[in-house]
Amino acid sequence: MNGSWFAMSATELGRGIGRGEIDPVELAEAFLDRAAQHPLGPRIYARLTPERARAEAEAARERARAGLRRGVLDGVPVSWKDLFDTAGIATEGGSALLAGRVPARDAEVLRRATHAGLVCLGKTHMSELAFSGLGYNPVTATPPSASDPEAVAGGSTSGGAASVAQGLAPAAIGSDTGGSVRIPAAWNDLVGLKTTSGRLPLDGVLPLCESFDTVGPIARSVEDCAQLLAVLEGGRPVDPGSAGLGGRRLAILETVAFDEIRDAPRAAFQSAAERLAAAGATVERLAAPEVEDALGLAGRLYAPEAYGTWMSEIERAPELMFDIILDRFRSGASVLAADHVAAWRELRRLREVWAERVAGFDAVILPTSPILPPKIERLAVDRDYFEAENLLALRNTRIANLMGVPALTLPTGVPACGITAIGRPMREEALLVLGTAMEAALA
Repeated sequence: MNGSWFAMSATELGRGIGRGEIDPVELAEAFLDRAAQHPLGPRIYARLTPERARAEAEAARERARAGLRRGVLDGVPVSWKDLFDTAGIATEGGSALLAGRVPARDAEVLRRATHAGLVCLGKTHMSELAFSGLGYNPVTATPPSASDPEAVAGGSTSGGAASVAQGLAPAAIGSDTGGSVRIPAAWNDLVGLKTTSGRLPLDGVLPLCESFDTVGPIARSVEDCAQLLAVLEGGRPVDPGSAGLGGRRLAILETVAFDEIRDAPRAAFQSAAERLAAAGATVERLAAPEVEDALGLAGRLYAPEAYGTWMSEIERAPELMFDIILDRFRSGASVLAADHVAAWRELRRLREVWAERVAGFDAVILPTSPILPPKIERLAVDRDYFEAENLLALRNTRIANLMGVPALTLPTGVPACGITAIGRPMREEALLVLGTAMEAALA
């Protein structure tokens, strides 16, 4: 075993396998052992899948020896959020409502990843039924932030981000409905990709709001995210090339994105924007009133769909739920169907306004989250604080979900402070190429 494996990117590990320097079985065993023995392991993994991981790693070893590898990530282990169905293995969505739920087949994206040779290490803890951006879950477990062990990791893919940040997985697969990939990625100084709604299949993925649910990776580099997107899609990864930021137009979103922002995220973003400009990008400021209008619709869009999806399970045993999450779901019961439909009609109009406004830019940039990860101890006892911090944490990330576009968060170099680039619908490849240039400028 090589101790440096735990700090390497997924793509670096894959290339090591391709050169014959890393044995996939030894690699899987190293990560399984580390996760099983690490003091934070039980707070990060809901369950490991050692039998599956070993079988998949042995198959990857045989392919490597025969010169039949299926791609650069063949033999690389990853973690999976506990809402992706895994055949014969419990998938419980971070909720006691689903305790003992064992699906018969893999989620479609997991099936594709397995076919491409990825090794499933296990299922990671998450916010209950994915309905929180903080990652605090008193029902199952609350993973800590890499930058502050007394703070939350961000949600709802809390365990996924923590698994990468703590060296318990080279990469993680999560979901993002309002920020659930990007917030934990940012709060753990990682890269996170929110894909366009509909780009990746949701078959076998426990839903929150299927109208907004997306699948996306959390990793150490933009290159990893590009490779993982290709695996999950069953396609070819984009070649980021060597282009820099010269000639690129970036718009800083001024509307809402800096309201109530804390000092550290503001300073980190300003420094990052200056470095992007110094690297050749043209950076302009942009007002977009439709963003504020769209955010005002969120209450009529998210909660009604979420409650409609889970109402039967929730009301069968509401006492099993974390009370704040229970109330968030139930808030959707009072929204009239007519208001929900009207909100969707208005959102589609606002998306058209947004698309026209940003058409001349390569990306819109903003702080990933206006706050730092809150302390676990206070979240546990202060309901008002939990609710206020949760809404603020999700505020900036939710913009991309509402506008129906992909978004990529990158570390700024300041702990727990990310910068997000928002792209165009179904143009993840262009966003990843830009993200590679941004990553180099921010390194």
